[in-house]
Amino acid sequence: MCNNKTTTQALAVLDACRKAQLMITTAESCTGGMIAAALTDIAGSSDVVDCGFVTYSNEAKASLIGVSHSLLREFGAVSKPVAIAMAEGALKHAPQAGISIAVTGVAGPSGGTTEKPVGLVHIACAGQNFETLHQECRFGDQSRDAIRLATVQAAFALILQALSD
Repeated sequence: MCNNKTTTQALAVLDACRKAQLMITTAESCTGGMIAAALTDIAGSSDVVDCGFVTYSNEAKASLIGVSHSLLREFGAVSKPVAIAMAEGALKHAPQAGISIAVTGVAGPSGGTTEKPVGLVHIACAGQNFETLHQECRFGDQSRDAIRLATVQAAFALILQALSD
């Protein structure tokens, strides 16, 4: 599923984490582990990648990374507050990580609503040394694969932004 752009971005993320002396963790819903897979596809990534959480269900978000049930009920899984809680929760629950990335969205082809259409994704990046960043992406009604790949690429871009500030 990865392409040249994704691999190039993954290499840049690993390099940036090494330079910052940070290990990374992921909290993934709509990408189902693709971010962690893209990072660990690269030999030598074990010095940077701590762990990954695939929290596809609301219960997994709550039990594995501490997203509150009330937050999930109030805003829904695909929302800014939940993406931020996922990123911050992953950071808390990862043994060695100093930075985290979280994604939650509607990858389709079904499941979208007027308020939360297919292609809506929330991404958050948390770190010990910076305020949590959030980005809302609207990739449009593309294929499921295209939305998931675009999400991975946007997540890598947000990590690089966080580490360059």
